[in-house]
Amino acid sequence: MKIMKQQMKSMLSLLVLTVMIGMSAEVDAQIAVKGETVYTMNGAAITNGVVLIRDGKIENVGTANRVRIPNGYEVYEAKVVTPGLIDARSVVGLAGYYNQNHDQDQLETSNAVQPELRAFDSYNAREFLVGYLQSHGITTLHTGHGPGAVVSGQTMIVKTTGTTVDQALVDETTMLSITLGSGVRSNFSSPGTRSKTVSVLRQELIKAQDYAQKRADGETNGTDLKSEILADLIDGEVTAMVYAQTAHDIMTALRIQREFGFKMALEGAAEAYLVIDEIKESGVPVIIHPTMVRPSGEAKNSSFETAGKLHEAGIPIAFQSGFEGYVPKSRVIRYEAAIAAANGLGMENALHAVTRGAAEILGVSDRVGTLERGKDADVVLFSGDPFEYLTDVELVIINGNVVHSKED
Repeated sequence: MKIMKQQMKSMLSLLVLTVMIGMSAEVDAQIAVKGETVYTMNGAAITNGVVLIRDGKIENVGTANRVRIPNGYEVYEAKVVTPGLIDARSVVGLAGYYNQNHDQDQLETSNAVQPELRAFDSYNAREFLVGYLQSHGITTLHTGHGPGAVVSGQTMIVKTTGTTVDQALVDETTMLSITLGSGVRSNFSSPGTRSKTVSVLRQELIKAQDYAQKRADGETNGTDLKSEILADLIDGEVTAMVYAQTAHDIMTALRIQREFGFKMALEGAAEAYLVIDEIKESGVPVIIHPTMVRPSGEAKNSSFETAGKLHEAGIPIAFQSGFEGYVPKSRVIRYEAAIAAANGLGMENALHAVTRGAAEILGVSDRVGTLERGKDADVVLFSGDPFEYLTDVELVIINGNVVHSKED
């Protein structure tokens, strides 16, 4: 019996050592990526470039004749190399692939104003759509409660990797999803009209101002979840993401933002090209509706050229997969950006909008969006032009680990 216990103890020690070695190998991953063209999004594209990756971060970037690949690095090659793509607005992880009640958590319809709802509490890192987007080169996802309520809840930022929300998490609370326009009345009996929707929102913001002042004076205890997050909005700690498609709803959003002074990004903005001067003056960025959105309802005047026109005017833009009412409830921003690229935006500007531009709008440009020393090693290898439909995503690297390979 004593011998058996000693054998079991030895086997357990060996197992622990093996696991530790495996963990060490993952943490100490050393990779070199070689590209005929490397788009760092931090200057001009590099011809015959190299990206070195160590311990989950970018170690060095440059031309092959300046960046030496050390011994022991695993080398991958591709025609085109880019930073990981960023979907600037999605409901993936809350809205699931099967389109059934059990996997649809993107919109709670018991109340039209529920800012306290956290995407963090609903996100499913194992959802099939997360991996599907990853296979298309999307490495960072801004996801959460969808449009359709006056305030539907909070959004978050995750990487498209990991098996739990904690493993995927980049930012727990990023924006508050707010809807202006006719979309609210299709989900709630009240508010019904636009004016009622705005009055409800304004009343909540006035209450939030009072609460923020009381909080600053030490007169609150932090247990009112709804008031706490709205006060965070007033204090500039979170950003309002306002869904507004028509020109007059966009103007209403800009007016409310001026009145209360909170940080804001426009979402959708199908008719943004009609009020370009007003948007530019506000300094508000636009997370554009999916370029190939069905031109109906509030989006009936959507245009392939909107992104190009906003960019030309100097308005910060990013692309979103948005929310579909049918399976699989997600678009691929790579293709949405491609349509915009072909309709006035141009290839490199479109790539900027799904990398660095999106990262800057979402407030995570210190980690993702460009290939620079010290940033997260999120890298995508393409067989050609990323926006050509027949181009393959050959390899996806997130946090320095290969998470998708065409050969698998």
